[in-house]
Amino acid sequence: MSPKTPSKLERVLRAGHLAVTSECGPPRGSDASHIVHKAELIKQHVDAINITDNQTSVCRLCSLAACIRLKLMGLEPVLQMVVRDRNRVALQSDILGAASFDIHNLLCLSGDHQRFGDSAQGQNVFDLDSMQLLQTVRRMRDEGKFLGGDAIQRPPAMFVGAAANPFADPFEIRVPRLAKKVAAGAEFIQTQCIYNLDKFEKWMELARDRGLHEQVFILAGVTPLKSAGMARYMKTKVPGMDVPDDVVKRMAGTPKDKQAEEGLTICVETIQRLKAVKGVAGFHVMAIEWEERVPEIVERAGLYPRPMLQ
Repeated sequence: MSPKTPSKLERVLRAGHLAVTSECGPPRGSDASHIVHKAELIKQHVDAINITDNQTSVCRLCSLAACIRLKLMGLEPVLQMVVRDRNRVALQSDILGAASFDIHNLLCLSGDHQRFGDSAQGQNVFDLDSMQLLQTVRRMRDEGKFLGGDAIQRPPAMFVGAAANPFADPFEIRVPRLAKKVAAGAEFIQTQCIYNLDKFEKWMELARDRGLHEQVFILAGVTPLKSAGMARYMKTKVPGMDVPDDVVKRMAGTPKDKQAEEGLTICVETIQRLKAVKGVAGFHVMAIEWEERVPEIVERAGLYPRPMLQ
């Protein structure tokens, strides 16, 4: 199928290549050199770079401004947009703002609750939920109309994505929820980071049973562990995360000065195993404040060089 948008990420996926995306978190200030430096570290090894949107409800440089910075560098940003902080007017306005800079990828998210961040007294908005945001962007793109029905001059040309967590409870609703996001208009999915490979493969099997792997591009999320402490924290403190005991034991059984390298090896092994899973269309590498190791992960996993498209 030919691409529906000018998105490089979409073209890589529709050409049948395993895509590679990564992400950068904006700084807690207005100095954009922080995000530029992160992007410089990974730009040769990924097809697109996500910019997070006030992740964990902590106020940061806005995702849209950071995406514009990447666009001015000649890179391919993925604008993450949460519905927590904006009503439908602001959401549609920001979509148009991104489109005016020819930002062609949008990831629609709910956003962490305000109580987890630095402004617990702030008001959550949630005028729309993430699925309604998917529907909104597709209406704006495909029909050229605002939610209110008025026509849009130069509609946004965006490749539209959503997130999925194969591990949250109850597991039985994970694939039906994925199906709802696809029905709402998601064209690509980036998953929660994967440590429980057996459970993820079961999730993919159930998705294939519904034919979802033929309706949406699924990018498997991976995050390298820096230490045994990080593995234990991810296992016990992060909601919706599934870190098996054997992963924690493997990290804990490695000398402290070698744990970071072991975490990288586990990440590479995860990618290599999941490359063989039918329906996995690529990988989303979330190296949390460790962007300098993304090129090594991509190269060791056999995903470099990245495809050159006309």
